[in-house]
Amino acid sequence: MTAIAVMESAKTGTVGASLGNLPIPPLDGDGPLWLQIRRSIALAILSGDWPAGTRVPGELLLTQHYKTARMTVNKAIQSLAGEGLVERRTKVGTVVTARARERPVFEIWDAADAVRRAGGRYSYRLIDCAMVAPDSPIRKDMALAPLAPMIRMLCLHLADDKPFQLEERLINVEAAPKITCQPLENISPGQWLLVHVPWTEAKHSICARGAGSMVAEHLAVQEGEACLVVERRTWNGDVPVTLGRFWYPGDDHSLEGKFKPSW
Repeated sequence: MTAIAVMESAKTGTVGASLGNLPIPPLDGDGPLWLQIRRSIALAILSGDWPAGTRVPGELLLTQHYKTARMTVNKAIQSLAGEGLVERRTKVGTVVTARARERPVFEIWDAADAVRRAGGRYSYRLIDCAMVAPDSPIRKDMALAPLAPMIRMLCLHLADDKPFQLEERLINVEAAPKITCQPLENISPGQWLLVHVPWTEAKHSICARGAGSMVAEHLAVQEGEACLVVERRTWNGDVPVTLGRFWYPGDDHSLEGKFKPSW
């Protein structure tokens, strides 16, 4: 268990299941049911469990699965379609769009997607999760007030059980208040934030840095060895949401994004 209070996995009595061959994440019990369904399906898409081209189960099947009204399911699907995660096609049904995966991959270079695209087996490990002390020097990285609640997380992403990416993450709790009651041992903070927390602006920076002792230990490299470092900040309006710092062993990693103009 982490230093943050975690939510019981069956908060609403709904557990993870599958519909046909498609795994469906459990509902989180937070807010209106249509929003819970939307988040459940969005998580399946953004995590890669439902890849582009996947046919989404019909509304009647989803209505039976979630034990709710068809109107509730329809509202969730319409919301996902409005954001471009799914597309409704005549005589075909609702399918996951290619844009759904291209967007998060380009925006955050998702580690799970990168590993799977390369044919590897992805796994994730939460190393540490704790509140940041008021006098901690790392607060300057987020420019928050000394008493503003902030979480620091350290996560390791692996490819075929070998270190692929070390993630350092700072999260402004006031911008993402529900993160303090999430079971983050099983889902990376980036994937959770993408589904649950809106943002209006993002900034990337990429550089090379020598590995300190902590980074070297977790990435299994020599201290001082050059690493590729991607730093990503997001804001919601003027409010900082998160700072992610992603370390890669520098000798065999590159980043790429493929995208088209939106006009």
